[in-house]
Amino acid sequence: MPNRRILRLSGSDTDSFLQGLITNDIAGLDNGMVYAALLTPQGKYLADFFLKREGDAVLLDVAEGLADGFAKRLSMYKLRADVSIEDSGLNLQRGTGPAPEGALPDPRHPDMGWRAFTAGAESDDGTDWDEIRVRHCIPETGIELTPDSYILEAGFEALNGLDFKKGCYVGQEVTARMKHKTELRKGLRSVSVAGSAAVGTAITSGGKPAGTLFTQSNGRGIAYLRLDRVGNDMQAGDATIQLDT
Repeated sequence: MPNRRILRLSGSDTDSFLQGLITNDIAGLDNGMVYAALLTPQGKYLADFFLKREGDAVLLDVAEGLADGFAKRLSMYKLRADVSIEDSGLNLQRGTGPAPEGALPDPRHPDMGWRAFTAGAESDDGTDWDEIRVRHCIPETGIELTPDSYILEAGFEALNGLDFKKGCYVGQEVTARMKHKTELRKGLRSVSVAGSAAVGTAITSGGKPAGTLFTQSNGRGIAYLRLDRVGNDMQAGDATIQLDT
């Protein structure tokens, strides 16, 4: 499982601070866990994460490889706001079997099971997460989700990671324009894969660049595709690619 870091945000301005930055509505914490992203002002992906209420504080679950830069970015934005950002000392447990006390459903999809933040060692129950992600086209930090990503192309709306009614946040203008004024020409899609190809292998169609193949499991995969070049002759290295219907 990917290493995660659990940050704790506390202080009287925590909710309003997060509400002005992230892609989802912080009010959702009253009903469970919230999935969201932080974007650049140009609307590109910086980090995705999970939020959970803990008393007067908010716990934030982010990939370990992004955690230092993410915390620094939050500190840059907080200015004089009454918000403290620190490591919680907690670790992630997750699974799809019986949920322990304090666990909450993963908000992206019911098949992604539960997540819990505990003082125990980071662990999961052996679930084949790649198989589930591929089946439902759910991107992973650092694989399908990279600094070049736009979250609409990554399917964040279907993953309950985006709220178009919440008001302003960093990158909101670009994201809203992509939603309402343009037709997406690129995006993550589920594909069938006959053969083998490494994660990150370029996909061609009719000899032209058509995208990139990412996570694969049981003859299927997640691909980032130029939708105008999707065809019946797509290749990724020695593998043949077909768009799932």
